[in-house]
Amino acid sequence: MKTSMTRDIKIILDMKTCIRFLLKTARCGLALALALAFAHGAWAAATAKTFATPDDAVAELISAVHAKDTNVMATLFGHEYDRLVNPDRVQATNEFIAVAEAIAQGTRVVREAPDRCVVEFGVDHWPFPVPIVQRAGRWFFDTAAGAEEILNRRIGRNELSVLQAVRAYVQAQREYASRDRDDDQVLEFAQRIASTPGRKDGLFWPPDLDGSISPLGPLVAGAQAAGYAMKVRAENEPREPFHGYFFKILTRQGKHAPGGKYNYIINGNMIGGFALVAWPAEYGNSGIMTFIVNQQGRVFQKDLGPQTTKIAAAMETYDPDRTWTVSHE
Repeated sequence: MKTSMTRDIKIILDMKTCIRFLLKTARCGLALALALAFAHGAWAAATAKTFATPDDAVAELISAVHAKDTNVMATLFGHEYDRLVNPDRVQATNEFIAVAEAIAQGTRVVREAPDRCVVEFGVDHWPFPVPIVQRAGRWFFDTAAGAEEILNRRIGRNELSVLQAVRAYVQAQREYASRDRDDDQVLEFAQRIASTPGRKDGLFWPPDLDGSISPLGPLVAGAQAAGYAMKVRAENEPREPFHGYFFKILTRQGKHAPGGKYNYIINGNMIGGFALVAWPAEYGNSGIMTFIVNQQGRVFQKDLGPQTTKIAAAMETYDPDRTWTVSHE
């Protein structure tokens, strides 16, 4: 019981750390991504709209955020707009709220050079990562200049959060297997993340099922507080990312894993071990690295490139060869 309570407390603290980190980085440097929160499917202008003064540009941005007008945002930021939209809708919504609150606290335009300005939001003067620049006597948001910073911060934040979730998964599986969850007299690992309704065949079940806390309960509680929903996905229902990533339980391991190639499932029970793969929902946008872990708890990472989704979604085997490296975050 003491070990379980310690594990639960650690996960709760880790989740709170992740949420604080998310809010801090969002407000410090992801302001553009925040303003694009409701932008899924919007049309992107070929070039950014120009203005007579930097103040005019900022005023239109503020108006667009207040009105949640994605068409205006698209014209403001030009052809770089679409690739900066956050594919994680929960993050996008929370980020939009954060930037709207910061704008409500106040804005100011800082002249860094005769032809370059930066707008700052909030009482702490969080800098907007996209500068306002002047060309041919007109001012506009230079989206390309801030794109790398925006994506780097989003990706870094997501990867740190996902590493926390992957490590929580390992602890949750160990706790799950410490009891007989289905009264079959077999201690086994879970083959599902979310339990089917009315059962305990996954790492999470709602507390109102029987009053007990599921192994992933503390992590899910923190996620739900942020706006994520834990539910059983229908067969044809699209995946929804968690911190910009998708997750999948692996049921066997390959020749490069300690102990060699074997199946974790024996006679329908996953007793030989467990593994997990986590990959970015949009490669290069919500993340770069794909992560894998098994019952030993060592997390490996690899950049699978533009074919990440195809490769990771088809993965069934935990098999970290020499192309995978240990994650030390």
